[in-house]
Amino acid sequence: MTAEGPGLDALRPRTAALARGTNQSGVRLYNERLVLSQIRRHGSLPQAEIARQTGLSAQTISVIMKQLEADGLVVKQDRQRGKIGQPSVPFALNPEGVFSIGFKIGRRSCDLIIMDFVGGVHAALHETYPFPHPDFLVDFVRKGCPLLEAKLPAQQRRRIAGLGIATPFELWNWEEEVGAPHEVMQEWRGVDIAAEIEKLSAWPVYVCNDATAACAAELVFGNGAHYLDFLYVFIGWFIGGGVVLNGSLYPGRSGYAGAVAPLPVCSVGPGGRLVTRQLLDSASTFMLERRIAAAGGDPRPVWESPDDWSAIEPAVGEWIEEISGGLAQMAISATSVIDFEAIVVDGAFPPSVRKRIVARVNEKVQNFDRQGLMPAAIVEGSVGSRARAIGGACLPLLANFARDREVLFKEAV
Repeated sequence: MTAEGPGLDALRPRTAALARGTNQSGVRLYNERLVLSQIRRHGSLPQAEIARQTGLSAQTISVIMKQLEADGLVVKQDRQRGKIGQPSVPFALNPEGVFSIGFKIGRRSCDLIIMDFVGGVHAALHETYPFPHPDFLVDFVRKGCPLLEAKLPAQQRRRIAGLGIATPFELWNWEEEVGAPHEVMQEWRGVDIAAEIEKLSAWPVYVCNDATAACAAELVFGNGAHYLDFLYVFIGWFIGGGVVLNGSLYPGRSGYAGAVAPLPVCSVGPGGRLVTRQLLDSASTFMLERRIAAAGGDPRPVWESPDDWSAIEPAVGEWIEEISGGLAQMAISATSVIDFEAIVVDGAFPPSVRKRIVARVNEKVQNFDRQGLMPAAIVEGSVGSRARAIGGACLPLLANFARDREVLFKEAV
């Protein structure tokens, strides 16, 4: 992981009239990030409301907004009329103010995207494979980045802030589940994929656990209900998750906060016996793939068609019924430790499947004795199958424009 990245100053237009040097005070930089974070959270805000929410003086906000507008990071919107007092002019983030690249490494596929400041994906590349190989993935980025850059005009290419990698950690531990040759998966032990990509990247490179990155995507571009504290669950090849506390991504001491996969859950086995196993042993798409293959079907739509699983029904319905019990237990366990406002469920599957999963989990939660627990809403995520790639692209934005970037990149400070 790189240290600091370009930051606000490095992305400012390079005209003499706008140059401010690189000796910006820490307080002012924090205030600019604070303002950008508030605008992102609310979509748009007038100066008076920004001052109220941040506690900064109207004069300070005026200076900051003039600078951010000159830098191309925010734009004025139409005046708001019909209210008491003078018409106000809201500010919004400029989609063309910053661009970033996201790279998702998956166990069955990889994605490379280029994204603007408000989450718009301008171009994307996707590849599937039977198992991930380091050389293939590095070559995919080497060839893919120029193709993505070519989709932007020269002025926008100069505003690319970095490349973020969303990847599972310790891939070599999942040899059996991935079904890859032993020697290939063991190659991952000696590979620093971020360092290899940094050698060929023109931008700072950031890396994060794939589920945590997906959580970042939900926090930055989803979370329409503005939950300040939520557990995010992403069901991909394996299930994973992330934690948001007080409106900020919380990766934990080692980057594994929200790693719900090993959580023990109970189910009724053969003969009515109570069976305990890890959540990942049911609530992961590799189990759906195995279910389809065992029935003599073709499991490829699981990873090749993340937007349409109609070809693999009724296996999908059976899988939903199986995983919803474990997810309900997870929700109860999580809220017993932290009184989350919400449990947000997303995954690498069609939105219709996500809707069915959430509905069934809500039904099964009602079967538990929840006395003493604060209720948490169990809701759908809003980013979908691209959440990990978009989360990767979020990493440069969090590193350079979030007020609390130290939470995620504390080792780089």
